[in-house]
Amino acid sequence: MNILLLGSGGREHAIACKIAQSAHCKKLYIAPGNAGTAAVGENVMLNTSDFEEVGRFVLDHHVEMLVVGPEAPLVDGIADYFAETPALHQVMVVGPRKEGARLEGSKDYAKAFMMRHKIPTARYQTFTADTLKEGEAFLDTLKAPYVLKADGLAAGKGVLIENDLATAKAHLGEMLGGKFGSASASVLIEEYLSGIELSVFVLTDGRHYLMLPSAKDYKRIGEGDTGLNTGGMGSISPVPFADKEFMKKVEDRIVKPTVRGLAEEKIDYRGFIFVGLMNCAGDPYVIEYNVRMGDPETESVFPRLKSDVVELFINTARGTLDRCTLSVDQRTAACVMMVAGGYPESYEKGKVITLGTDVDDVQVFHCGTKRGKEDELLTNGGRVICTTALAATLPEALMKSYNRAAEIEWEGKYNRRDIGQDLLKIMVN
Repeated sequence: MNILLLGSGGREHAIACKIAQSAHCKKLYIAPGNAGTAAVGENVMLNTSDFEEVGRFVLDHHVEMLVVGPEAPLVDGIADYFAETPALHQVMVVGPRKEGARLEGSKDYAKAFMMRHKIPTARYQTFTADTLKEGEAFLDTLKAPYVLKADGLAAGKGVLIENDLATAKAHLGEMLGGKFGSASASVLIEEYLSGIELSVFVLTDGRHYLMLPSAKDYKRIGEGDTGLNTGGMGSISPVPFADKEFMKKVEDRIVKPTVRGLAEEKIDYRGFIFVGLMNCAGDPYVIEYNVRMGDPETESVFPRLKSDVVELFINTARGTLDRCTLSVDQRTAACVMMVAGGYPESYEKGKVITLGTDVDDVQVFHCGTKRGKEDELLTNGGRVICTTALAATLPEALMKSYNRAAEIEWEGKYNRRDIGQDLLKIMVN
């Protein structure tokens, strides 16, 4: 079949590579894609927020499956548009409809869903500009650090964690005053959860589900998890502490009630659920839901998938995912992200990239790249390229990934040198 994948980052490059390997894929289009996706499919310039334009392309090119990479089109209702448009309703869409996408589009909605279905999460309250004083009073009842979350989508930047009470109150006022635009018209104040984060990924047809490999990402720009938050500076899969006992708790306490809750509330959900978790002394608590795969977690999770992903997607769209089993490479994947100098603040684009030499069991995923007029490879974003290595052990995977990353060069390139080191310490202890 002809397949259209929406998105332009490393997540989409990793997904595109697996789609292109499928026996079910006749032609793969990526909108808008990047220089990496162009090697495994055909990039097409579409405005992914213009659903009519996307729909016309699907009809003109006989596309039978739409795979939605980023969250914004899902939150805006692209799956609903396809389902409700007579000429498009037969197209298989991998991604939830608007009601389900509210799990990411509104943190307040997600929290209320967790409360309704008794899914473990942190204590919280939601406030608006009209209830600022009540919000400040709620902060007084909590212990540091203080967690503030913009209710809506804020491009991964809407979460602030502050140790000082006065500063937290000041941030609350700034957020409710428009710091993140309409996304922070409502702000959640949460009790801080102490532990180790990990990401759990579920593919569901709304009734049945498959649990994909776990992963851990690294959000801060600086080594030792210091500095500003980014879209992600690397990832590891699987997570060593996520053993069978812990993952059974995740499945029983979080995954099953989440999928069951969606069905009970008659929410048509066909796609990924990304559960951001905290391991608090051996017990899992939900930090947040996302309604798509993570980035850069996809770059370490998808290389480990041995199953035909298009076959999984077909059964997801048809509601027959119970017919499928998941085959996973048991090796460890280590992903190292390389970014533009100055990221996540101001940075320059258009720097010439030298890729170096490919090696076995190490994949190079493009995140923010494009081709120049002379066909040279250029930087075109903050996160530019990542390397993902597969190996029998985490130390070996890290060594191979870093060695490959060292061969990739452009002016101002930066990467953290401590990805996975915290997990190595846990393994030693």
